[in-house]
Amino acid sequence: MTMRMTRRELVQRGAAGATILSLPGLLAACGGGGGGGATGGTSDSVRFANWQLYIDIDEKTKKSPTLQQFTKQTGIPVEYFEEINSNDEYFGKIQGPLSKGDSIDREIIVMTDNSRYPGVLIEEDWVLALDREKIPNFDNLIDVQKSPPFDPDRTYSMPWQSGMTGIAYNEKLTSKPITSMEQILTDPALKGKVTLLNEMADTVGLVMQLNGDDPAEVTDDSFDAATSPIQEAVDNGQIRQFTGNDYTGPLAKGDLIACVAWSGDLVQLQADNPSLKWVVPDDGAMIWTDNMLIPLGGDVEKASTFMNFVYDPAIAAQIAAYVNYVTPVKGAKEVLVKTDPELANNQLIFPNDATLAKVKQFNSEALNNQDYIEKWQSVSGA
Repeated sequence: MTMRMTRRELVQRGAAGATILSLPGLLAACGGGGGGGATGGTSDSVRFANWQLYIDIDEKTKKSPTLQQFTKQTGIPVEYFEEINSNDEYFGKIQGPLSKGDSIDREIIVMTDNSRYPGVLIEEDWVLALDREKIPNFDNLIDVQKSPPFDPDRTYSMPWQSGMTGIAYNEKLTSKPITSMEQILTDPALKGKVTLLNEMADTVGLVMQLNGDDPAEVTDDSFDAATSPIQEAVDNGQIRQFTGNDYTGPLAKGDLIACVAWSGDLVQLQADNPSLKWVVPDDGAMIWTDNMLIPLGGDVEKASTFMNFVYDPAIAAQIAAYVNYVTPVKGAKEVLVKTDPELANNQLIFPNDATLAKVKQFNSEALNNQDYIEKWQSVSGA
């Protein structure tokens, strides 16, 4: 294990302003190739677009053991691109070519189910069906993930990791714990020192629970009741900005007192800075899943082969030990119990029923409500 660079170390480097491992030249094996047209294409490699700091890295080689093992086992190189910072931004980049039936030169992209984009991609026929014959490890998918509203039969998607959205804060910079969205939105001591996530489901969902409303059952009234105090907090300078994955640097450096944050990031940041805390807000947190999809022009056979590989429990445990998000693969916890019992019992990575009782999913129909989308874009400045 001494050869492994942890995700914590990469978060720390990013917080310090160093160049992080985000380019294909650093993580990719040799390969590449042309994409196809409006259907599946062929490629010499698996070109995988993912979020930052979301796969295991070896400290000595600066490469991913998972990607190297996949190439060794299958002979298929991987080009890995850490190019996703938020769902909105990434969809904005790929929407144009996909709408024309063009390839985006990726076999796999990762989009979050608490955004509307996995459903949009499927409805527009901008993603391709998985080759389930190449994915016998599909049986290792945990039951709760087998039938999401946007893809009930998992025809087009497989989960990468899941996580929770709650509140992070630096206890050294505040006189009391920050455990409520009411504090985030109204506490004068936090003015200009807090950020919200730019994903509608994350931020609006938390405020809905503050109001006593259920984000799984969104109405016009409950949506407006949630966005109104957010808009007020933006207008009076309480909220510094809306962020994607990029809140980690300011939080780690003490430039933020608190923020709406994703659970896995804080598991790693806390290892270097125990003063950073992540909590399920008093009124409840949100839960979400990042999903692998094959965009137009992607090589379905190679993409499906890769998905099968990462659903091996040993490989899934290896990834989970690094990224510290919730793995969707049965058997991964049992592997980690043998190698890292403390990690296997972390509620942010393997939440128990008591933790899961405090989290909600955002209503899938609301994600596609154009009125809500426009209102949220106005509030968040998207």
